[in-house]
Amino acid sequence: MMMPKRPSPIRILMTIDAVGGVWRYAMDLAASLRPQGYEFLFVGLGPQPSVHQEKEASELGRLHWLQAPLDWMVKSEDDLSLVGPAIANLAHAEAVDLLHLNLPSQAAAIETKLPVIVMSHSCVVTWFAGVRREAVPLDCQWHHKINRCGLMRADVALAPSRSHARMLENAYGAMDRLHVVYNASRSQKTSQIKDRIVCAAARWWDDGKNGQTLDEAAALTAWPIMIAGPNTGPDGQTLPIRHAQHLGALSHADVMALMGRSSIFASPSLYEPFGLAALEAARAHSALVLADIPTYRELWSEAALFADPGAPEAWAAGINRLCEDNDLRTQLADKAAERAKRFDLSSQAEAMAGFYTSLLRQKSELSAAE
Repeated sequence: MMMPKRPSPIRILMTIDAVGGVWRYAMDLAASLRPQGYEFLFVGLGPQPSVHQEKEASELGRLHWLQAPLDWMVKSEDDLSLVGPAIANLAHAEAVDLLHLNLPSQAAAIETKLPVIVMSHSCVVTWFAGVRREAVPLDCQWHHKINRCGLMRADVALAPSRSHARMLENAYGAMDRLHVVYNASRSQKTSQIKDRIVCAAARWWDDGKNGQTLDEAAALTAWPIMIAGPNTGPDGQTLPIRHAQHLGALSHADVMALMGRSSIFASPSLYEPFGLAALEAARAHSALVLADIPTYRELWSEAALFADPGAPEAWAAGINRLCEDNDLRTQLADKAAERAKRFDLSSQAEAMAGFYTSLLRQKSELSAAE
């Protein structure tokens, strides 16, 4: 359903980072909402964006980069003490209408009368639950405190899947204002002729992406596995890649081109609140081989082949099955492409616009009553 244009723009301050999937989420959402009368001030934290990223953001809104860290990159809560005030001050100076924060911790110490939406794309606490199957260690327990504070502070808290919403409530307790809005993608749909290759894309230094399993499986697969993304992290984390063909960090356009010519896409992740790369691969008409985790089951059940993320031999067997069975590979690629239609930009944009306008209406009614 097409949303009506508004007579004056609604100005949204949206926090972003240049490291993971939050960037793609923010750019795609802004692209779908701008025609409906929204303006975006992107406020970046963490490592600086690339020249290409700066150009992309400037085409969709205004970009302002704070000299402030992301919560998972620091050692203590004190290192984040200036984040909330910096965002609040900028929101006041820029006269925005609403804050859309993409890390729960960013809302913990924020003082503002503006409506605040918090989207949890991931967090340290649920990462430990999903990857290590344990609570955060003692020296990281401050993450629980600050994230819970941010989620409870939010006027609306959002998760990109029901599975991640359950993880959030298991970690932080029940939340009346927690809702699910699935991610979407504006990557190009394609059904071009495919090469006999398997592709994967992630930040492989993150243990949650489970790159070791895929690399070990690559020694046993009939087709080469080509993986895009960095294998060295900002704190020196490194994943040695010995069997797959490592392409390094690629631009988003180059990753999309790789997916476009790959017959199979693989994601062995132990932890995915949504898994945007799988959606992009489905839109590129690749057959999916995915980790057997709750998120992927929720989103791709009966439209993908699933494998035990702890068993490289199972991954090799699943990939080889698709390499050898053209009909099954085509069938799964068709099913994935059809399933991908559920996660469309118009539905995501309509849902987000609904939250934005509802919160702004409530703020206006409260102001009028004062």
